[in-house]
Amino acid sequence: MRNTTKGVISFLLLVFGIAWISWEIPIRLGVSPKNPLFQLVALPGGFAPAIAAFIVRQWITHEGFADAGLRPNLRKWRYYLIAWLLPLAVTPCIVILGLTLRLGQPDFTLKRALAALAPESTGSLPTIPAYLWAVIPVQLLITALIATPILWGEEFGWRGYLQLRLLKQHPLLAALATGVIWGMWHLPLNIRGYNFPDHPLIGLVVFPVSTTLISIIFGWLRLRTGSIWASSLAHAATNAVGGSLTTLLFMGGPSMIWVGYLGVLSWIPLGALSAWIILTGQLKTDSASEKAQPDKRSDDTSYAALEP
Repeated sequence: MRNTTKGVISFLLLVFGIAWISWEIPIRLGVSPKNPLFQLVALPGGFAPAIAAFIVRQWITHEGFADAGLRPNLRKWRYYLIAWLLPLAVTPCIVILGLTLRLGQPDFTLKRALAALAPESTGSLPTIPAYLWAVIPVQLLITALIATPILWGEEFGWRGYLQLRLLKQHPLLAALATGVIWGMWHLPLNIRGYNFPDHPLIGLVVFPVSTTLISIIFGWLRLRTGSIWASSLAHAATNAVGGSLTTLLFMGGPSMIWVGYLGVLSWIPLGALSAWIILTGQLKTDSASEKAQPDKRSDDTSYAALEP
């Protein structure tokens, strides 16, 4: 068995085993994925990709960490900015599409979301001042920065290992395959309504499509910066900014299967960016750069070699 194949199989066994066991234990003990406490007790599962990648690199394939993208490359700061601010472009698209297609009416007063979060306080809900919308996005962007090291726990595995090794001569297929695997990895949570509580079964199809589109975008950020921190920031922004904004605007109203940040309507803006990345060849490495730096490559080096 080739070293790369052995590594990929080992990684998949570890990443699914560690995460699914660590999630299933609190669920079996009565902590629902919908319970805010679950976020804390299930945290080890979120680091399963990083743990699996570390074990494989260090002790199974012995390939080390030369191409893991551990160092930030702030000279490529534009890509970090895109990673950070992308949800502020995608979320308005979801809102406009929801209104245009009559699939979801956002509530900028947040009363509907507050009522859903605290149904016992329906009669005394506060009025949210309009200027608060100048503060909320900023707070969420700061939260994304703080959460980036936590989401590194996933990205070090998905974009820092699997997407580099899986079908490494075909970066688009690698992104697509990684996106599907990444989506299916969430199965124990999604089947219990974690992301789409009103349509958990349909969500088992919708979610992997969304993660596949995001895998193309995150893989592009990883490639263009040569650093796993760019996709980690994008992942944190997706959760903290995109996920929070769509939840605040639509909670208690339309189905999140349509208007959630990883819902069906998100496929249009995320798909448009993914299409641009693919059609402009942005997932391909610079062959000239690779020839100029042969010392950075080996038999197991991926398509996402570090750029200068």
